[in-house]
Amino acid sequence: MVVNKKMKIKNKVLVLLFLLFATVTVCAKERANIYSHSRDLPNKELISETGGKVKLSAFEGDFVIAIFWSRYCVPCIKELKNLSNFVEKTRNDGIRVIMISPKGEWVSGFVEQRSFMQRFEASNLEIYVDEKEAVASALGIFSSPVSVLISREGQEIGRIRGSIEWDKPEIIEYIYKIKAKHG
Repeated sequence: MVVNKKMKIKNKVLVLLFLLFATVTVCAKERANIYSHSRDLPNKELISETGGKVKLSAFEGDFVIAIFWSRYCVPCIKELKNLSNFVEKTRNDGIRVIMISPKGEWVSGFVEQRSFMQRFEASNLEIYVDEKEAVASALGIFSSPVSVLISREGQEIGRIRGSIEWDKPEIIEYIYKIKAKHG
């Protein structure tokens, strides 16, 4: 009788774990908000690692995933390595990932940020800073991570709020579908 009761509890726990895993995978796709009409990008500038100023519209020709993140955001840090893997897997397919963080978080500038990326196995990510958070503010982004999806025509086509496991095959496939349809 006791063994049977323990077995029932164990089975319930396994079912709950399975449902939780399935829900997490589904939630990643549900976090995406793809617009019915594309939107113009703000006319604000980011600072590149070389020190030059660039607008989001300057990436025209590439399908861009602009990830607004913070070094103090635990979910942001957790996704760095799988974002790096995503970049490796999609690098030659016209998908460009750019990381945008607030300039004020980096006392030593890009040297500090590049070291941070290396520590979290994401040294291949393209990094930018948002001086005075003007771009994030113009886009209405006040939390992180938020991924802004930008078409090859330089238009915002959607967003993904929160952290996801970028290098999962079903997520990569989903991004390719978005790119094919809207990008």
